[in-house]
Amino acid sequence: MDNLLTKLDSQLKQVSQNMDFDKNTIGFVEQVDDVIAIVNGLDSVMNGEVVFFERAQEYGMVLDLNEDKIGVIILGDRLKIKQGDKVISTKKQLSVNVSEQLLGRHIDAMGTPKDDKALEIKSGKYMDLERIAAGVIERKPVTRPLQTGIISIDGMIPIGRGQRELIIGDRQTGKTAIAIDTIINQKEENVICVYVAIGQKAAIIARNIAVLKQYGAMDYTIVISATASEPASLQYLSPYTGIAIAEYFMEKGKDVLIIFDDLTKHAWAYREISLLLKRPPGREAYPGDVFYLHSRLLERSVQLSDELGGGSITALPIIETQAGDLSAYIPTNVISITDGQIYLEAELFNSGVKPAINSGLSVSRVGGTAQIKPMKKVAGKLRLDLAQYTELAAFAQFGSDLDKDTQRKLDRGARLVEILKQNQYSPMHISKQVAILYSATQGNFIDNIPVDKIHDWSINLVTLLEDSYPDLLAELGKNQPISDELKVKLDDVIKISVKNFEVK
Repeated sequence: MDNLLTKLDSQLKQVSQNMDFDKNTIGFVEQVDDVIAIVNGLDSVMNGEVVFFERAQEYGMVLDLNEDKIGVIILGDRLKIKQGDKVISTKKQLSVNVSEQLLGRHIDAMGTPKDDKALEIKSGKYMDLERIAAGVIERKPVTRPLQTGIISIDGMIPIGRGQRELIIGDRQTGKTAIAIDTIINQKEENVICVYVAIGQKAAIIARNIAVLKQYGAMDYTIVISATASEPASLQYLSPYTGIAIAEYFMEKGKDVLIIFDDLTKHAWAYREISLLLKRPPGREAYPGDVFYLHSRLLERSVQLSDELGGGSITALPIIETQAGDLSAYIPTNVISITDGQIYLEAELFNSGVKPAINSGLSVSRVGGTAQIKPMKKVAGKLRLDLAQYTELAAFAQFGSDLDKDTQRKLDRGARLVEILKQNQYSPMHISKQVAILYSATQGNFIDNIPVDKIHDWSINLVTLLEDSYPDLLAELGKNQPISDELKVKLDDVIKISVKNFEVK
């Protein structure tokens, strides 16, 4: 037996000496496991490097480095790759071809068009999917507002250009609706939008694209999708493709809005890949570096300094919760990375409050810095008034006798809730929001309007301002304090609107 082993060992050494290849740049597939290939050789390969499967004519990306082998995620048809296939190092990091030609397009995680337009994106710049985020010196404070067109967000939870604001809530609570409305509202705001759909049904993505086309938003939007039927490798890479595209436009001095819909499914894809790579599972079976997965992605959202062009990337990541559990692993991770969250509550949604924003659990850590002065003035007490109403409404359920002051606060709160309701696909210009919130928070203009008529009245007020007082509306949209003269004019218009509505 010893002689046989010695003979085999000498034969193997002789074969390895005769093999004409460099172990630093060439390897061989040892095992294929779904979207993962385990490769021997490639001793000098880097993490994140692209490798080429010669026989299958497919590419992969190195994701796992061990002493004797590497783990590669397959970027093409995994069924073509077989055990023993030759793998060649390319010495290049994974990148995507980006140019202005991408605007209005629907592409996959590798930058390949998925729409019915011309097949190739030409004359672009290759942007690495993995890049180190801008440092502190390269940034400047977030001060410019990014208007969502949603009155409850722009009033209570303002978002600034360069901010990361999380949208979080259970499924079917309107998270994607907020994202789509925000994109639609950028039509006159000179903001380029990137919408990344991760792990969604193809039909839902097609419907969202149709809505964006209907409202003219695809002209300044790029859609990147990795559907639920696509491999976990593409779902894992798609948000990095999105942020790389956003950085291309930011470096040209432009403002970019990027939506990650949603990072829960992104974490699922990464968990699947990590378990295939036999990495040790941690909490909820996620690998230990899942926090780093999202932090290195979201840290690339930035307001660049004027010396670097002053461009910005504003990120709106979406996270899906289970039964409103904000303390679960992925929600707590992303909450700690972002600059605030918009929490959508299923109970509010089911009771007809849309958007179903819980003002108590929602917060923006940029706050009034990212609001124009008129909005800051009229929305200052809004959150407090709603919080008082919520508390009093819960208390009032246990007793029938209420003093006049408590009843007045309850009536005012009920009207505030109604005035913050907004239909989907109808974002509102900031000047109209200011007018509506002024009427609700300054004085007692709406106290005599029935609660169930408040929403209709607010639409009538906006219509009156548009048709008869456009100059007044334009003044309300400027970043300057509301003057006494402007207040008098606005008071008169609101009184006219209330009177006309009462007559109807």
